[in-house]
Amino acid sequence: MPSLKTIRKRIVSVKNTRKITRAMKLVAAAKLRRAQDTMTSARPYAAAISTVVSELSGVAGREAHPLFEERGTKRVQVVVVTSDRGLAGAFNANVIKTVERAAQNELSGATEVTLRLIGKKANQHFARRNATIASYQVAPTSATALQVARETANQIIDDFVNGKVDRVFIAYNEFKSAGSQVVRLTQILPVVPGPAALPSGPGPTTTAIATKDAHAPSDSAGTDYVYEPSKEELLSRLVPLFVQIQIYRASLESIAAFFGAQMMAMENATKNAGEMINRYTLQYNRARQASITKELLEIIGGAEALKG
Repeated sequence: MPSLKTIRKRIVSVKNTRKITRAMKLVAAAKLRRAQDTMTSARPYAAAISTVVSELSGVAGREAHPLFEERGTKRVQVVVVTSDRGLAGAFNANVIKTVERAAQNELSGATEVTLRLIGKKANQHFARRNATIASYQVAPTSATALQVARETANQIIDDFVNGKVDRVFIAYNEFKSAGSQVVRLTQILPVVPGPAALPSGPGPTTTAIATKDAHAPSDSAGTDYVYEPSKEELLSRLVPLFVQIQIYRASLESIAAFFGAQMMAMENATKNAGEMINRYTLQYNRARQASITKELLEIIGGAEALKG
């Protein structure tokens, strides 16, 4: 059995750890509220531009814009959004596992899969496994998310237009609540109408792969629009903006989901530290009682020896 001094040191150490995890939980909760406000503000705009571009791609025709061009799946690129830090449970691991599983299943027909990584955790994982990494950026904050989205959008658009890739997907954690995130793997290029999410498995963290069928009927079939100033100029501005907003929204969702996951992880860590302190305290009391009993027995034994 450990000595009383050793048990006291353990109790003090765990109490200090509990203070840290409790403070980190409070910090994550405060950051979550701000990130959630930013994410909620961006959602309606992202949904509106997604609807507009989806409808336009259905009526304008595949030849109306280079980013509408439907190709095979020989060369695939995946934008992977993770965080720079850990202490958030399985937040980063779930995104990484989804990308690896998709590469073995849904994207197994591709001859080349390249990655554009956003976040240190994704870069550390895939660099160790010698994956084909086209670019790497640190995880964005609410202030830098738009700039990161703009740079990444320009890179993947150039790759697609120049024929370096046939399809582009983005993998990220979508925020549902503080204790629930859904991993999304969504196609962003080529832009085609009719996205459909296919969830796989229940639980606090689930996975959904959004696929798009270019031959699926669109709600806007048979409807056309009046383009001002012209269809070509409108699409040339709107479609790249749509790609940028998709990445921007994914970044904001990932930021909010990270703080939610970190808050829950720190709450669980604080609770576990409390339970550990109770166990060590009980162990300390038992050891102290045994030590006192042993000393009393020694005193009584010595007294009896003197009498004899």
